[in-house]
Amino acid sequence: MPKYILFGSYCENALEKRTPYRQAHLEGLQQQKEAGILITIGPTKDNSKVFGIYDAENAEKVKKLIENDPYWKNGIWTDYEVKEWIQAF
Repeated sequence: MPKYILFGSYCENALEKRTPYRQAHLEGLQQQKEAGILITIGPTKDNSKVFGIYDAENAEKVKKLIENDPYWKNGIWTDYEVKEWIQAF
């Protein structure tokens, strides 16, 4: 199955603004991980960007997961890009 990378951005003051949505966000990510779709995801140290790796049938599947995430729906993630990734090593 192809792999896809997510590059995205967080809103200003994301650490404070994410609080009401964090539990639902983490639960959704855990479900994706258990299903074998999400390989890894996390913020940059400065909490300005998010990076993730997915193992999915197509980019549309990944985009749907992102757009259904509470962080996207509530403006914590402000933009994103999904690209197919070729794992060399």
